[in-house]
Amino acid sequence: MEKIRNFCIIAHIDHGKSTLADRFLEITNTVEKRDMKEQLLDSMDLERERGITIKLQPVRMEWKGHILNLIDTPGHVDFQYEVSRSLAACEGAILVVDATQGIEAQTLSNLYLALEYDLEIIPVINKIDLPAADPERVALEIENAIGIPREEIIAISAKDGTNVDQVLDRIIAKIPNPLQGGLRKNLAIQNDEECKALIFDSVYDSYKGVLAYVRVVSGALKKGQKVSFVKTRIDTELLEVGYFIPKHKPCAEIKAGEVGYIVTGLKSTREARVGDTVYAGKNFSNATELPGYKTVVPMVFSGIFCTEGSDYPLLRDALEKLSLSDSAISFEPENSVALGNGFRCGFLGLLHLDIVQERLEREYDLDLIVTAPSVRYQITLAKGEVIEISAPSELPDPSYIEQIAEPIAKVELITPKDYIGGLMDLLQKKRGVFKNITYLNPERAVIHTEVPMANLVTDFYDRLKTLSSGYASMNYELLEMRADDLVKMDILVAGEVVLPLAQIMHRNEVQSAGNAIVKKLKEVIPRANFPIALQAAIGSRIVARETIAAYRKDVTAGLYGGDVTRKNKLLKKQKAGKKRMKAMGKLDMPQEAFLAILQREE
Repeated sequence: MEKIRNFCIIAHIDHGKSTLADRFLEITNTVEKRDMKEQLLDSMDLERERGITIKLQPVRMEWKGHILNLIDTPGHVDFQYEVSRSLAACEGAILVVDATQGIEAQTLSNLYLALEYDLEIIPVINKIDLPAADPERVALEIENAIGIPREEIIAISAKDGTNVDQVLDRIIAKIPNPLQGGLRKNLAIQNDEECKALIFDSVYDSYKGVLAYVRVVSGALKKGQKVSFVKTRIDTELLEVGYFIPKHKPCAEIKAGEVGYIVTGLKSTREARVGDTVYAGKNFSNATELPGYKTVVPMVFSGIFCTEGSDYPLLRDALEKLSLSDSAISFEPENSVALGNGFRCGFLGLLHLDIVQERLEREYDLDLIVTAPSVRYQITLAKGEVIEISAPSELPDPSYIEQIAEPIAKVELITPKDYIGGLMDLLQKKRGVFKNITYLNPERAVIHTEVPMANLVTDFYDRLKTLSSGYASMNYELLEMRADDLVKMDILVAGEVVLPLAQIMHRNEVQSAGNAIVKKLKEVIPRANFPIALQAAIGSRIVARETIAAYRKDVTAGLYGGDVTRKNKLLKKQKAGKKRMKAMGKLDMPQEAFLAILQREE
């Protein structure tokens, strides 16, 4: 027990977490050199192509007689729930900071999260081999942010392995073993009469069923042992237990303080929920859940439909299978007059939505239409009843509504001081409420603000990167639900309301947003043989309009003279025909029409 160290790697995206994990595996001889490849712990092709970590991945190593259990974590803000799950199973964390970029928004966010769990922090400055590296400046930033002296910060190059062995030695020296329990007494080792383990992740294997990744807190888990899940009240027998090296390695038992996996034989990850407690003992009726775990809450909601209506059963099966490996997805059936049958899905953010869409299209060969993302709103009805909606189409009649509350995010922007003016202007356009500015050093500032979540999930991140030439970074977290003057804006195409294009927004934004949307739709919706009216409306009041002109045949080309009445007669006849065509005409809405809302410029 005294020889075990459980730790994770946390950092901003693209600061070198996965590369550092690769060097750990090499130096500790966990993986043979002939089997090594870049981003070894990133198992999905999508992770390798994008150069980002999406799923946490544990691995067990040995170094100087000690067992080191590492959990590699994602760096993007959308996958912070993965980070919190990793922290729940550890006593320490390696904080990786890029020597060229310094502390970024997600660096601070992950740091604060680790401090909430009372983990031992080992700061590391990576990429010192690059010409633009400035480890002294970055060390000063870390010292100001954490309070750890510069002499204790290790400067490394994960790419070429410089000083990586010092990090392994520091892990053994600084991170407490599970027997001590670190400072987190709520997960300290308990009595061995009963076995308890925290599930920090679960995946589905088509041959073995659900594999639960666990941190054992007391007792031991063994093959053939009968266990119960405290939250779901499900009993099962363990078919296999083992470690990650990094592939699954079966063993006789997983002891208290260790990290490993159990094969449950269950058919759904919902039966072995992340955050649940595995229990084996005599008094299951008195068993309590292990504390210190956060529940996943979807932030962004969007409708997913198939371009071919007959593919709906395939989409349903694909979402069910995908949810087995990604428990953060929520989905429920949705019907649209324009798009047919589909699903209303909940995601952790826009990147999560993008990843899920790409996986559905690539892994399940589906052609999809994804509607504009929205957030969850809280509606207080005139009778005092409070309901929540995630789609504008669910909004009740305005006469029954007392107030509408929207989610507000607490946002931190880290930027060079030269870009503060432009970012403040962006925040004002997005209805941001400025709080204060602090400085990491004379050149880099942290802007603290509050922004409606609905304005964050459209083009905010892209505008942020554009205005700051790519140097600014952002982190956000849900703060509260706050009431405001919100209304539903409908989009009408050829006189018909297109429900997937409806949006809930502040009344002051409707005019400009409506104009921008109908102008963009005019560019992406193809012309027809009759004029198409594009309108934005609040109830029965039209706030913006554009018209797509009809194709026109020159019916007067054959005239060779005569009175003008002959020409007018032909034009009048053509006009009547177009009127009948307009009444009967049907439009195909391209995917670009739904993306237009995301790409509008203000």
